[in-house]
Amino acid sequence: MLRQIISTHKTWATVPLRLALGLIFIAHGAQKVFGAFGGRGFSAFINGTAPLGLWPSKLWLGAAALSELIGGVLVLLGLFTRVGAGAIAAVMLVAIVGVHSQSFFLNQGGMEFALANLCMACTLLYLGGGKLSVDANLKM
Repeated sequence: MLRQIISTHKTWATVPLRLALGLIFIAHGAQKVFGAFGGRGFSAFINGTAPLGLWPSKLWLGAAALSELIGGVLVLLGLFTRVGAGAIAAVMLVAIVGVHSQSFFLNQGGMEFALANLCMACTLLYLGGGKLSVDANLKM
């Protein structure tokens, strides 16, 4: 099973995807977990209301914040890329359905950015980390 998780297509196409998606989610996760970059921090974030009526909110919001931060780090490094991309894809799917479904356009609070992130994550789920990833260099 571990061999399947770290398997990867030997392509350079994943490198810009991993770098962009990883940096985006490290930054957004750091806002939620550490309060960096003007974020509210973990305590304030988990005291919000989770979308889709997910309960308990603290558990699901905490999982989302950590999924963004840890998923971003994994994707950026290309280490267990599929695990990180899967975590990001799950968060983006919930964000699209539960938060941003009223509009498409970002300037109207819509799903445009979340959808782009979901598509990048799904591409990495399929292809793996590609060249210049830790996954490509692990020997299993």
